[in-house]
Amino acid sequence: MPDPTPLELLKRDVGAWNRWRDNNPALVVDLRGADLASAYLAHANLADACLVGANLTRAELRGSNLDRADLAGSILCDATFGDESLPQVATSCKSTRFNSADLTGADFFRVLCQSADFTDAILRRTSFKQVRLDESRFLRTDWDGATILECRVFGVSVWDMRGTPAAQSHLVVTPDSQPTVAVDDLETAQVVYLLLNNEKVRNLFDAIGSKAVLILGRFTEDRKDVLDALHRALRKLGFLPIVFDFEKSTQHDFTETIKILAGLSRFVIADITNPKSSPLELQATVPDYMIPFVPILHEGEKPFSMFADLQQKYRDWVFDVLVYDSTDGLLQVLDSAVVQPAIRRADQLRERKAEGVRMRHVRDYNRVE
Repeated sequence: MPDPTPLELLKRDVGAWNRWRDNNPALVVDLRGADLASAYLAHANLADACLVGANLTRAELRGSNLDRADLAGSILCDATFGDESLPQVATSCKSTRFNSADLTGADFFRVLCQSADFTDAILRRTSFKQVRLDESRFLRTDWDGATILECRVFGVSVWDMRGTPAAQSHLVVTPDSQPTVAVDDLETAQVVYLLLNNEKVRNLFDAIGSKAVLILGRFTEDRKDVLDALHRALRKLGFLPIVFDFEKSTQHDFTETIKILAGLSRFVIADITNPKSSPLELQATVPDYMIPFVPILHEGEKPFSMFADLQQKYRDWVFDVLVYDSTDGLLQVLDSAVVQPAIRRADQLRERKAEGVRMRHVRDYNRVE
């Protein structure tokens, strides 16, 4: 009988496969496009293997070694990487490349995925429980319906997250050498880590404060288009627009949320057309924050009654009301009538905030005899 091919050997006898690999450590394992659907690969040594485009649907991978393996474009739907019944055996996917792989429904339990690359991977309905994801990369990854529970996420890079996870809980953002700090959101984990490092906090808030623009208004049917249009236009101008929807509930009350967002913003645009909650929120923020407030009002409407008091008392940072007749008309002058004046005023106010304490002395008032 001729010797089996590497693929045949792997399918037939994992133990023999592992011995073959031990005896041939320098051999390059090329399983590109291999059909390993439903294969029993528990404890298999697949380190450094090329599994690009392989079909590993429903494959059993508990306790396997996938360190530095290339699984780009492979299909791993419903594959099992870890199991509570084998706690002493840790599946390892350290530095494994899952780029563009489909892991829909896969099950990760107590798996080491440190420095793994999940760029463009599909993780729909995938379960990550007690997984070490330290320093892993998730760029444009689809997390729709996935669960991420009790995982270590120190150094994780998450950009352009796709889909909505079904559940996230107790994600540890600190390394093993530091006291445990956990959050319940993968994207938030990166921000919290920055906040824990005091030397980075100033840079974080400076970056946000130079780009964030808070947009206040109502998301009723007749007002939503205006706020959405402002959001899109500000993004094109390089800003980070934050739209606060008074119609939605939040964990904090409106006043608390607005004060937090206003404090992070370079300037505020407030649509005071047909207001509902905005009078209260402006009253709570304008006196406390020396940042430009640009009120806009649809033609034919009138400002709410207390707005005149706000404008008179805080005229240094509350602009004259900008009346607009249409959304298109507003967007045409957004840069010249809103953005540039607000930036200039913000710079002026920043200089004022940096001024030292002005002092005087009673001697200055002594009469010269």
